[in-house]
Amino acid sequence: MKKLQVKEFHLQIIRIRMPKTNFKAIISKIIVFYSVFYVVMKLIAILFEDAWALPNLILALPFLVFAIVGGLLMKKEQFSWIYVIVGVLVISVIRFYEVRWVIALHEYFS
Repeated sequence: MKKLQVKEFHLQIIRIRMPKTNFKAIISKIIVFYSVFYVVMKLIAILFEDAWALPNLILALPFLVFAIVGGLLMKKEQFSWIYVIVGVLVISVIRFYEVRWVIALHEYFS
């Protein structure tokens, strides 16, 4: 009996020392909040800063999709590594080439 109590106490200490972190959920939430922030900032730039509407809206579409999908995942509390990996890659690529693509899209639609 005494041995069992010591073992249970030891397991509780291990649980306290090593908190379980769900990196998948954390990164998914960061992607969602960043995507919402990006879309809002693009809309503010279009409405109040006279930014080119069509190129900026086109570049905001993937972020809108990530915000919607991520919001649904958060609501169901089901997070996916595919969402995280694709989200990080797409966001990184769009942010890296954003200036070039905005100019190219503006020239294409003008």
